[in-house]
Amino acid sequence: MARQEINRSGEMEVFVQVVDSQSFSAAARRLSLTPSAVSKLVARLEARLGARLLVRSTRGLHLTPEGAGFHERARGLLESMAEAEREVSQASTPRGRVRINSNVPFGRRCLLPLMSEFLARYPEIFIDLVLTDQVVNVREEKTDIAIRTGPLKDSGLVSRELGQSRFAVVASPAYLEGRATLVHPQDLARHNCLGFGFIRHTQVWPFVEADGTRLSVVPRGNMHVSDGETMRQLALEGVGIARLARFHVGRDLDEGLLVPLLESFNPGDTDPVHAVFIGPGKELPARVRAVLDFLYERVTLDE
Repeated sequence: MARQEINRSGEMEVFVQVVDSQSFSAAARRLSLTPSAVSKLVARLEARLGARLLVRSTRGLHLTPEGAGFHERARGLLESMAEAEREVSQASTPRGRVRINSNVPFGRRCLLPLMSEFLARYPEIFIDLVLTDQVVNVREEKTDIAIRTGPLKDSGLVSRELGQSRFAVVASPAYLEGRATLVHPQDLARHNCLGFGFIRHTQVWPFVEADGTRLSVVPRGNMHVSDGETMRQLALEGVGIARLARFHVGRDLDEGLLVPLLESFNPGDTDPVHAVFIGPGKELPARVRAVLDFLYERVTLDE
């Protein structure tokens, strides 16, 4: 009769998980197995070794002396195997698919111009880039890296800051022509200020007086939009005044398509931009780490 194939590392992993979690059921959930399968694997391991490793009682699980020794050696072997695999993975050429989710402004202004350089450097990586201003669930959408602008919520994800971008109040020369002069933030009450139709971290535009006094203006206008790229386009078309991050409108300002307003009252507040991912970072696949390191190296924001 053919001898049953033995997966020693798999048996060790199951046994270590059972001991560490002090529960067959908890170990089964972590390993995506059924409790009965975990129980059978431990029983098979004990039968193969010819020794009792675990004792179950109403108070929980207890290691026998043989089980304690085997647990210590098994954990060490598993950690050595994991370290060896990490070293090989990180040393080899990064390859495979990396799914990136980004808001539209950052994607168009900062990511797309870098893609040619990245793919030339890592020809065996396939980038799956999704641009949307909807905040996606990284785990549910199977996203490797998501770009988040603004303060981060506590999501259990790991983040890496790519930079900070200062805000600017802007309008097109066509909009400003023939309209009331903007000398003070309070003059915005006589202008059409574009707003967002969803809940933001702040619903006001902040300013600061020359003496350091801070003031806030509630933008009033006849149009709300769902995303920053739409707001930028409306500002370029002369529909109204917008407040956007400089990384988004920096090129428009350089080309004179938009002009900055009330800069002497600009408080200098910034929006952080983060790359968020499922950690911990030391266990990231080489393909994901390559993208993160590249973005950290090459992304520049207009501050």
